[in-house]
Amino acid sequence: MLQVLGTSWALLLGLMLLMLGNGLQGTLLGVRGEIEGFSTFEMSLVMSAYFAGFLGGSRLAPEMIRRVGHVRVFAALGSFISAVLILYPAYPNPWAWSIERVIIGFCFSGVYVTAESWLNNAASNENRGKSLALYMIVQVLGIMAAQGILLLGDPAGFILFIVPSILVSISFAPILLSISPTPAFETTRPMSLKELFQTSPLSLVGVFLVGGAFSAQFGMAAVFGTQAGLTLPQISLFITMFYLGAVLSLFPLGWLSDRMDRRLLIAIEAIIGGVGAGIGWMLGESYVALLVAALFIGGMTNPLYSLLLAYLNDLLEHDQMAAGSAGMMFVNGLGAIGGPILTGYAMTLAGPGGFFLFIAVLLLATAGYAFYRMTQRPSVASEDTGAYAPVFMSSTPVAVEAAQEWAYEVAEEAAAEESET
Repeated sequence: MLQVLGTSWALLLGLMLLMLGNGLQGTLLGVRGEIEGFSTFEMSLVMSAYFAGFLGGSRLAPEMIRRVGHVRVFAALGSFISAVLILYPAYPNPWAWSIERVIIGFCFSGVYVTAESWLNNAASNENRGKSLALYMIVQVLGIMAAQGILLLGDPAGFILFIVPSILVSISFAPILLSISPTPAFETTRPMSLKELFQTSPLSLVGVFLVGGAFSAQFGMAAVFGTQAGLTLPQISLFITMFYLGAVLSLFPLGWLSDRMDRRLLIAIEAIIGGVGAGIGWMLGESYVALLVAALFIGGMTNPLYSLLLAYLNDLLEHDQMAAGSAGMMFVNGLGAIGGPILTGYAMTLAGPGGFFLFIAVLLLATAGYAFYRMTQRPSVASEDTGAYAPVFMSSTPVAVEAAQEWAYEVAEEAAAEESET
């Protein structure tokens, strides 16, 4: 791990600064929207717009890189991010914010594709797993630290919008000064939805539902906090708990997934997350209950994505995995676009508690469908399953394919060692 940090520290530092900027702007908009008097529906559109842009960027950025190169794409998209962050307070209008969120989602996705390709290129087969682990740790730490920065200024002013713009601008320096351009890569054609469904109905349906649950917490948690009357420090800690839960549970649940029927673990995780959301819905007047709910929801939704992807890979040949992951990311993105909008609708009907109610419905539906699928197909033998590759739903196809390649190599090495003994 120290060796990877020693060779990639500048790139990881730049990524940390990017995550600080992205994590801060997402929460800040939820708080500022309440100050500006935006309705719940308007804020749901603003938050949903980011995921629409992110999905578009993840599909178009590789082609942009192939045409003009990594450095130009990274610098151009990063400049747009800095500009949009400053534009938010200059014209606080929900429709303008929605357009700007599409732009910033597209740009962040493209920046992540570029940075992840550099990181993957710098890693070797021997340390790729550690490199991915460090990358995920940096992602979570950046978003969690951003919630603390929120407390350093007034959300009604300009300073907190200027800070993420500065952080993103500074992030260019360690990244661009420490790497060399990598060869352009081709996009992987995703599997059709029909092929995905025929291969694994659970993976397709599950990743769509989990995408909605993740985007609801990522996009609407701050909106919930303001409507529930939480103070700024309380909102900051509340959102931090989602990501703390993710980092605490991702690897332990991955260990379990290699030792039991993954469909059963998917169902158990979804039930735990759904129960956590139920706690928030029923006991939302207690701030401690809100923190517990956030910890359980965040601790289950991110690992669910990795687990659904791992289960799909158990049913695919190695040369199909990249296409399968690309298709899964597309379906996940579609679910993510709808998540904030439907959450906003639920909050309009049921009050702030609709935030938790919507997430509970999605996660419990995932559990129910997993139990149903267990009656339709026998489990995959443990010796025929691949290794679990932990990835976050905010990762781009570059990181996902790198994680899958690492997981496949681990499984191959384990099989070779077992055959020798």
